[in-house]
Amino acid sequence: MTPHSYGVETLSVQRFNKTDSENVLDHIVQEYPIALVYNGISHAVMMATPTDVELFAKGFSLSEGILTSLKELYALDVHQNELGITVEMTISSRAFAALKEHRRMMVGRTGCGLCGIESLEQFQLDVSKITTHASKIWLEQIPSAISHLKAQQEITALTGGAHAAAWVVDGHIVALFEDVGRHNALDKLIGYLAQENYDTSLGFVVMTSRASYELIRKCAQLNISLLASISAPTSMAIQLAKQSGLTLASFCRGDRFVLYTEI
Repeated sequence: MTPHSYGVETLSVQRFNKTDSENVLDHIVQEYPIALVYNGISHAVMMATPTDVELFAKGFSLSEGILTSLKELYALDVHQNELGITVEMTISSRAFAALKEHRRMMVGRTGCGLCGIESLEQFQLDVSKITTHASKIWLEQIPSAISHLKAQQEITALTGGAHAAAWVVDGHIVALFEDVGRHNALDKLIGYLAQENYDTSLGFVVMTSRASYELIRKCAQLNISLLASISAPTSMAIQLAKQSGLTLASFCRGDRFVLYTEI
């Protein structure tokens, strides 16, 4: 299997219904190992859709607190072989020292357990404080943004298997990225916002997934003050949203949503 630039491959399948079956071509979202290497040290291998790989690496580096800005990223090279994709990054000495500390206290994602710690006493989930407040007008813009998501989800339209993270300004979707993993989609969006020097105080994020704690952490790290998700939030997501000052709206469907934190 090799990654496609558009993250989709075709497969011959047999489709059944109650009375008969037929052989058809199906579109499948790609899931591919992407190794992130900093100053020659492998930090993580993420299973992701192999689109916008450079943005993904940049966004991951920022949202995980490895970089404070892209100015600390000196070089980035993407290499592909039969095993997967490797992203080689050269970062500042300060960032590399922070990375080594981050590796020592690394926390896993929802569904993956807690990686890098040995006991509950070691578990500490810090979250950045957001320095700006979400606009009340943004709440009125959520339904419109949600209604326009589907038209821009090209991978999902073909496969039904990807999550999307979108950046909304003045009620309009100005950027959208897809991935098999919700946190990967958000990292791609964050990488784009940083690369293009967007002011994150001027918009908000809409996601097609549930709101889990790692999405809150990533948004707070970039000073994004409002996250709107189509599906439910988790208890830890709500707790961290309150702790960071992030406005969290979930079950965003049609003209309705539930606000879980104050604005």
